[in-house]
Amino acid sequence: MNRRPVELRRTWLFVAGADAGALEQGPACGADVLIQELEDFTRPEDRPAARALAASGLYDRWRASGALAAVRVNPLEDCGEEDLAAAMAGRPDVVMLPKVAGPEAVRRLAEAIAGHERRLGIPAGSTEIVPNVENARGLRDTFSICSADNRVVAVLLAAEDLAADLGCERTLDMAELDHARQRFHVDCVAAGVLAIDLPYTWVDPAGARRHAESARRTGYRAKSAVDPAHVPGVNEVFTPQPAALAAARRIVTAFERARRNGASRVEVDGIEVEVPIYRNAQATIARAEALASWARRD
Repeated sequence: MNRRPVELRRTWLFVAGADAGALEQGPACGADVLIQELEDFTRPEDRPAARALAASGLYDRWRASGALAAVRVNPLEDCGEEDLAAAMAGRPDVVMLPKVAGPEAVRRLAEAIAGHERRLGIPAGSTEIVPNVENARGLRDTFSICSADNRVVAVLLAAEDLAADLGCERTLDMAELDHARQRFHVDCVAAGVLAIDLPYTWVDPAGARRHAESARRTGYRAKSAVDPAHVPGVNEVFTPQPAALAAARRIVTAFERARRNGASRVEVDGIEVEVPIYRNAQATIARAEALASWARRD
């Protein structure tokens, strides 16, 4: 499978599941992952049409553009079984499950996906799972959700359902959800899966960019989006820029020179550089090189 590695999937864009025009235009914004959204963005009466689109070759067209193809089905106890059967005919790279409150929902989805893979001749285990955490109970159980099945490569934190469950007042900077974002990221890192930050749900590309910058400072490397206009800025935020890359190279060069000269640390740009900062700088350089390499493939 020639898929963009999960750690390089910066932007995950939700697209209304029955909007054929929006689905076909999805690749134009440059999102790394496109998500056909069959839950909240698709009215119940429109879901049959959305399922037909899922099986129409849509995902192949997305992949041909360089994006990964994902689908968010409804909870299986609702109409998710029907969603999944239709979507699996299109062979998505990723299946996303909303409102996950514990690991059992993930295990049930994994079992259902395995059955469809056998039925359709899809390589066993090739369909990834990305659970969505959208309430306080799921937030408290994020680590177990991350660890529920080997198919789980990432977990996404939702915004509006979580805010409603917590009783948050909504503000333009979305600072009321910062504690949840930080807690969620810690659990995902501890479990070894990618943490996908919640979408910025205000119609403000500059605000979305600032929100992505706050996520990057926290340690996130990926963010979801519900507006295609937010994608370019978020992609840029999660791609090391020339100034950051130059600073990382100065740190690596100076620290390695100091070590060769017998010193344990060195000052660079006013920072006392020790091993953790050196390793972070190496990671920044490696990420920039990997993203540049993947861009050439696209």
